[in-house]
Amino acid sequence: MVRCWKRSENRLEEEECTDGGPEASPWSHFPHKAFWVGLSASLLLVILALGLMGHFGRSQPHSQSLQTVRFTVPDQIGALINQSAVVDQQNELVTFSVTSPINRTSTVLFDIKHSLICYKPIDQESCFLRKMEESDYANVNSLLHESTPKSQVQLSGNETLRQMEFLGVLAASQVNVSSLEEPLQALCQDRSVHWTRRTEGPGKQRLVYFCIDICFPSNICVSVCFYYLPE
Repeated sequence: MVRCWKRSENRLEEEECTDGGPEASPWSHFPHKAFWVGLSASLLLVILALGLMGHFGRSQPHSQSLQTVRFTVPDQIGALINQSAVVDQQNELVTFSVTSPINRTSTVLFDIKHSLICYKPIDQESCFLRKMEESDYANVNSLLHESTPKSQVQLSGNETLRQMEFLGVLAASQVNVSSLEEPLQALCQDRSVHWTRRTEGPGKQRLVYFCIDICFPSNICVSVCFYYLPE
């Protein structure tokens, strides 16, 4: 900073002047700082927006992949069967809920990815597993691979094929629930789990303990009956 003197009305006055360069000001750097602050704020907003888009992008397809299909079909005596299926195409799961006449619900989970069927019947303290077979894939594929599954499926009683399957419970082969995949763990977390195998029937010396009826869009209804094999 250079001090200058000038004459004004017969007296000298002191004033500040420069050496010819631009006058310095405390605000001379403000536009530069404002630019960087604005740029940082914009980048922060972009990062937050991308994070939110990624979160909703991951959650939205899963919620959209869940479809509920309700079945209307008369049983053998003409009463309507109350049944629904939740189809999870993303995780290859089909979960059937079968409600009895006394308003108690059994659950049957088809885990296509791991080739397993899990039965969670009412009035039982156990879940029951078995390996999927070719006929099981055929029954659930019509639900799983439809681009937009129907919300209602009405089956005709006269055209419905009814089948009966017997599953023997292997009492000595209890499964550790923690070793199962997550959807099966969630279904049977408060129960013991046992393997089963398909058999010709319990025979006269054994009793059938319970049955679960499941209907599929292909006009096939399967009555799955369980009994315990000898130790």
